Amino acid sequence: MTRNILKSAGKISVPQNVGERLDRRNFIAFAIDCGVLRFGSFLTKSGRSSPYFLDAGLFSTGASLGRLAEFYAAAIRASGVAFDMLFGHAYKGIALATATAVALAREGRDVPYAYNRKEAKDHGEGGVVVGAPLAGRVLMIDDVMTAGTAVRESVAIIEAAGAVPAGVAVCLDRMERGTGELSAVQEVERRYGIPVIAIATLDDLVGYLQDAPRHEESLRAIAAYRKQYGVSNHA
Repeated sequence: MTRNILKSAGKISVPQNVGERLDRRNFIAFAIDCGVLRFGSFLTKSGRSSPYFLDAGLFSTGASLGRLAEFYAAAIRASGVAFDMLFGHAYKGIALATATAVALAREGRDVPYAYNRKEAKDHGEGGVVVGAPLAGRVLMIDDVMTAGTAVRESVAIIEAAGAVPAGVAVCLDRMERGTGELSAVQEVERRYGIPVIAIATLDDLVGYLQDAPRHEESLRAIAAYRKQYGVSNHA
């Protein structure tokens, strides 16, 4: 169900078995059904007009957030990435990391989690980080990586605490260029030497839409957008 990314001697391995593909498809269907993955014209943080948009903040009920967390937990488990705790970047990452920690605990792995404040608190316990102390290998939880800003800020917080970034788990890898010729995911992987685990990718979305006739117009728009902003090599 996940794009399993493992770094070994600088090479990324991506297993592709039938079960994983089916689970990715289930996530795409789930996100569309929840109105979280939408089609039309949306302005992204990078200033691009995108024909599709995923807003994880719209997983706004207990049931939908709980189901999303199950997808995250399964993706993380399948990735094989070693980690000691979870971290969510304010604001969306807070709910995502919290729910994922609950999902992992239900599966038998109880791990600490933490998140940051936008502004440091100068009373009470004080500081920027809420929850468990940042320690060991920290897996970051995010929704969709566009420019990698949240990751950069999270890495700075984690390293300042003396902990080590272990990777990033996201809902969807858009597989499009970041600031240069690499995708935002590739930029993060190469800059920090950590894996990015995606529940699903643009390839999975395209595959789903190809089997859904009512989405023909969206599929054409995504193909045109991908031709303009997609990366030539996403391996």
